[in-house]
Amino acid sequence: MGAPLVEFLKVDSLKPDLQNLNLTVKIVNVGPSRAIPSKSGHRQVLVAEALAGDETGSVVLTLWEDQINRFKVNDVIEIRQGYTNIFKGSLRLNIGRTGRAEKVDRKIEKVNTRNNLSEKTYVQIPWHLSETRPFRSRRRSRRR
Repeated sequence: MGAPLVEFLKVDSLKPDLQNLNLTVKIVNVGPSRAIPSKSGHRQVLVAEALAGDETGSVVLTLWEDQINRFKVNDVIEIRQGYTNIFKGSLRLNIGRTGRAEKVDRKIEKVNTRNNLSEKTYVQIPWHLSETRPFRSRRRSRRR
């Protein structure tokens, strides 16, 4: 038996909070990098946003530190173990710490930038205001 087949998604199937994503995208543009405080607040980290996609759609790809200079416009990259999240109401694709991204020798002729999933606004409802709460009460009504 060989290695298990890896399922690759198309950009138009991305939704918020997906994990372990594998997809092949073409970089349409890379924005300027900016320094932001790290989570620990002890140092600055570089972040940049790139628009990436395939023939089905496009999405903002968040690039961190060394990823920023590794990829340039028109590179086709394969992302493994990526994830999506919502940042400032917008869908983002992330490579993350456990994910991998590398240039591949594949062609994506045209990227569908008209179907930019990051242009749709997502409204996040805090869980304590949601009608479906993530935690259920352990109390059960007792019948007498």
